[in-house]
Amino acid sequence: MARAAGVSQATVSLVLGDKWRGRVSPRTADAVREAARELGYRPNLAARTLRLGHTRTALLVVPALSSEFFARVYAGAAEVAAAHGVGVVLYPSPDGIGQARDPFGSAQAALDGVIASSMAADALTALRGDGLPLVMLDSDPERTEGAATVNVNIAEGMRRLTGHLLALGHRRFAHVAAAVDSWTFQVRAAAIAAALSGTAGTSVQTESAALSVAGGLRAAERALARPGPLPTVLICDDDVLAAGACKAVRRWGLRVPQDVSVTGFDDLSLATAVEPELTTVRLPAEDVGAAGMRALIAILDGDAADVTTLPVELVTRASTAPPPTDPPQAI
Repeated sequence: MARAAGVSQATVSLVLGDKWRGRVSPRTADAVREAARELGYRPNLAARTLRLGHTRTALLVVPALSSEFFARVYAGAAEVAAAHGVGVVLYPSPDGIGQARDPFGSAQAALDGVIASSMAADALTALRGDGLPLVMLDSDPERTEGAATVNVNIAEGMRRLTGHLLALGHRRFAHVAAAVDSWTFQVRAAAIAAALSGTAGTSVQTESAALSVAGGLRAAERALARPGPLPTVLICDDDVLAAGACKAVRRWGLRVPQDVSVTGFDDLSLATAVEPELTTVRLPAEDVGAAGMRALIAILDGDAADVTTLPVELVTRASTAPPPTDPPQAI
């Protein structure tokens, strides 16, 4: 391979071991990687582990595999890992956001670091002990257990979404809130309350929901069944809950958005699969995974990695409109 790239064997080792920065030019590093691709080179991971004393393997812990969001986080992390010769093991925690069990018996011996999405750092004690570096994704940046934190600007996304609804004229809100005790959903609730506090005549009722279409449907039905004027908008913690909320509105003989607007959060594929398509907040899930993996690789290489906050985007679609001038009443 050194001959094919026109460099020394030492240069090849530096580049393939991802130790080339400051020692080899980016052009030379690209030439070595291109030669490796053309020759079909694959590193001998077992030999490298014995030689270097580490595995270059990261564990990505997520609460569940059923969410498209976590699949996209993994895709972003895996792409960066592959470019740096790092292996990724995806681990859906059997207890969701609760205490994660050690799937290896001795994770510290099998891994070099842990990346965890949407979980508290203290839920990972059994996995990482005192030794493995930890990168937290979509988690409280004020917690100091992680060596680095990567978040999206959840609060800004919910502020933009609530501001959009206020600008349309909505004042009676129902919040279909995920019944999950995690930082990301706490931030959504706080952002809604803060956004509405600055506008007179607004009200918000909260209905807790299991994180499923059925959970969203039941919570939305409870919101619609309360006595008095109906809420003019159901603001949901994610797109899955919003899909259930849309079903609830139709079951009550009402229309989305003519009678009740509905919003989601995340911009999953589901957001454009339902009719009408959902107004939502787009989260850059792949970028979250990629940034988390880059942070862990930097830590493993002895470099600094700190807090990263990624931007979000409000996506307005057909599920929101001004409130009706003659709103229907609760049945």
